[in-house]
Amino acid sequence: MKNPDIPQVDLLAIAAHRDDVELLCGGTLARTAEQGYRTGILDLTQGEMGTAGSADLRGDEAERAAEVLGVTARRNAGLPDAGIENTRETREVVAGFIRAFRPRTVILPYREGRHPDHRIASQLAYDACFLAGLGRFTAAGEPHRPHKLLYTLAYREDPVKPTFVVDITSQMETKMRAIRCYASQFDGRTWGGEVFPGGERPLYDQIRMHAARYGSLIRTAYGEPFYTVETMRVDDIMGLEGRSI
Repeated sequence: MKNPDIPQVDLLAIAAHRDDVELLCGGTLARTAEQGYRTGILDLTQGEMGTAGSADLRGDEAERAAEVLGVTARRNAGLPDAGIENTRETREVVAGFIRAFRPRTVILPYREGRHPDHRIASQLAYDACFLAGLGRFTAAGEPHRPHKLLYTLAYREDPVKPTFVVDITSQMETKMRAIRCYASQFDGRTWGGEVFPGGERPLYDQIRMHAARYGSLIRTAYGEPFYTVETMRVDDIMGLEGRSI
């Protein structure tokens, strides 16, 4: 039975904290919404352990950011901040949301992360995506397994080559407006989330520089990188973009 409180979406981004999605793939969500698809966000925690602000304030900021990105629906799983665990119970919770949203594509945090919640959120979300498709798995809703899983790579400093980069040049300012909704977390800061401390350079400048770095890989102004475990299929090699030499 469908959850009437959660609309079905085409693309669902899952992350540990309110603001993670905006930092990692906000431009891609905005672009996908502009293309006519329904997008959703599932935050696993309320961010109650954050040093700045409060869970209630971050909730208000998250709602405003979702509006900026054109997101169809945003929900919170209510798992403990700084204490996410990949257990049978948490897999049931997240699988229930996946069955309700019924996305074709899911964006996950990369499998390694600076914050322990980010790393565990990736493992938990992957497991929940698989288990949500099992008919006898004890989660709410009817079975549903997403078709495609994408891992975000933004801000990583290890040598992980993106499978592809999404051109977010036209959505860069929308991404920045969504990120600036989290004034309690980012105003006056030089780091946040997976964005490592960058000396005296403001965080907002670092975000733009990272997006420019990945945009340069596909010869555009700004981009967001993604990784897939499986090899991507190409049907028309004559349509491949990105000059080789």
